[in-house]
Amino acid sequence: MIDFSLPADVVAPQLLGCVITMHGVSIRLTEVEAYLGAADAAAHTFNGKTARNATMFGPPGRLYVYFSYGIHHNGNIVCAPEGDGQGCLMRGGEVVAGEELARERRQRADHALIPFENLARGPGNLGQALGLTLPDNGTPVALTPRDAEPEWVAGPRIGISKNASAPLRFWIPGNRTVSTPRGYPRASKS
Repeated sequence: MIDFSLPADVVAPQLLGCVITMHGVSIRLTEVEAYLGAADAAAHTFNGKTARNATMFGPPGRLYVYFSYGIHHNGNIVCAPEGDGQGCLMRGGEVVAGEELARERRQRADHALIPFENLARGPGNLGQALGLTLPDNGTPVALTPRDAEPEWVAGPRIGISKNASAPLRFWIPGNRTVSTPRGYPRASKS
């Protein structure tokens, strides 16, 4: 059982291998990033509580869903004691149930088949596969615990400009559902 009242950088590696279920789709998390509130310039909560990020300051174990770049709904799991504003961004995962529904949600305009490993690779794709929307913001997270702790590594976060070098991105090495920073080769098949 994960104690979501712990700091996000402690919770993040514990999320790897857990399965989140939302709106008919289940995804095994393979990549997450920790955001440490006021101590982390990249966190949505760095400058304090606003109407948009208020959920991050609420009870731990809830979803913080936000609209990113006017395109995607991304999801964080709120961590740390209430009032701290910490969370773990769900960056990537493997669809383990509801693949057909995930494919419908991720359907490309040209109707080309999306490779299985790309269905929930990247926070926007993961959110879309789960069917996340703003009304999910603040709802309790539905996680199935992992059977065993997977091998994992930590390194710099990607896709951000502030505090990117902090080793707060956690992933299962070699898993093809893990995001690849630009300029790096894709993970080998697992």
